[in-house]
Amino acid sequence: MTDHDSNSGKHADSVTQLVKLMACLRDPVHGCAWDRKQTLPSLTRHTLEEVYEVIDAVEQGSPDKICDELGDLLFQVVFYARIAEESGQFDLSAVADAIVKKLLHRHPHIFPDGNLASFGQPSLLSPEEVERNWEKIKNAEREAAAPSGESVSVLDDVASAMPAIERAGKLQKRAASVGFDWPQISQVLVCLQDEIAELQEAIATADTQEQIHELGDVLFTCVNLARHLKTDPESALRQANQRFENRFRKIEENARQAGSSVADSDAATLEQYWRAAKESEN
Repeated sequence: MTDHDSNSGKHADSVTQLVKLMACLRDPVHGCAWDRKQTLPSLTRHTLEEVYEVIDAVEQGSPDKICDELGDLLFQVVFYARIAEESGQFDLSAVADAIVKKLLHRHPHIFPDGNLASFGQPSLLSPEEVERNWEKIKNAEREAAAPSGESVSVLDDVASAMPAIERAGKLQKRAASVGFDWPQISQVLVCLQDEIAELQEAIATADTQEQIHELGDVLFTCVNLARHLKTDPESALRQANQRFENRFRKIEENARQAGSSVADSDAATLEQYWRAAKESEN
């Protein structure tokens, strides 16, 4: 037995134990009242919380914390599958089979015959080429799945419930996959400058709805700029949030040391504290 086979067996045993545990928690007689009460819709908010906790753990860089939070997220997947299995919709095996089939189909450069047995041939594709091929394959899948005669858009199935920043990037990426995109970063910067100018005009008119409209366009263009910079806008904003939090806490501390508070400090003093907080980062 190879190390790969041994690890696969260990993974299977661990997942089997988790599936059994989930069945016990959902047992109608001896199970947990809270777990039995849950439905597919009721789980969604918990799933979002677990996803964010995984991201926090990754950013903290603690392997133990990442492992713990990934376990919580895996439990969510098993939970959904168990509820669906009880109503005869699908089970965890169907979930795993579906993703295996999907990944085999979307990685022809790794599995040329569309099965695991064809693995082992070297791939010369760059990450950028792989990403472009991925989008082309997904577009073809959408067209193949559409009912006869029904029009298909590359923007189909971009979930409306996604966070706005993430959805903006997804929409832009889909459009770019069929050639609708600025070829140069400089053009995106010009577009951003134009959108800011339009926002300034809207502010001058005092038209609230127009201001919201133009601010949305500015934010959408910022996401587009991040995509061209090959930077995740959500990650960039999270880092900016952290920088602001760190600096503001230093401002609060400086105010306390001066025997005052942020609320009681004048604008010039707060600006001085802010600059000091920024300089301390360097």
